[in-house]
Amino acid sequence: MEESEAMEDPQTRSVQSGHSHPTVVAQRAHRAASLQLRVADAITAFAGSMPFVYLHAVAFTVWMLVVEHSPWPTLTLIVSLEAIFLSTFVMIGQNRQAAFQQAKADHDFNEQELELKSNTELTRAIAVMTRELHARLVTEPGSSR
Repeated sequence: MEESEAMEDPQTRSVQSGHSHPTVVAQRAHRAASLQLRVADAITAFAGSMPFVYLHAVAFTVWMLVVEHSPWPTLTLIVSLEAIFLSTFVMIGQNRQAAFQQAKADHDFNEQELELKSNTELTRAIAVMTRELHARLVTEPGSSR
């Protein structure tokens, strides 16, 4: 497996393979329906990328060397404001991830409970049939033992 495949998001991998958890599908539809959430996702995706880092390294270098002779007060203000907004987007992402994990856990719990109920019913039915079969084979007159 290549490094890029190993580091790939499980949600992305499941979409590419054609299989998605129902909670993933529901969340994707919910986020696609809201312009506000799509914008937040786009900003978060860009802010968490290497092009974002490169862009800032170049912009800050140009700012310090070319734009202002005393860049620190203005640059500090800009960077502080950007940090405030980016931290807000990080919290939005954390809240989104927490809500997704809770929805997925709830779905999985409900599915497991249904599976457990089905298995219990099947086990009881098998036990009843086994007792009936045993009673017929053991207690029927004329049966050869």
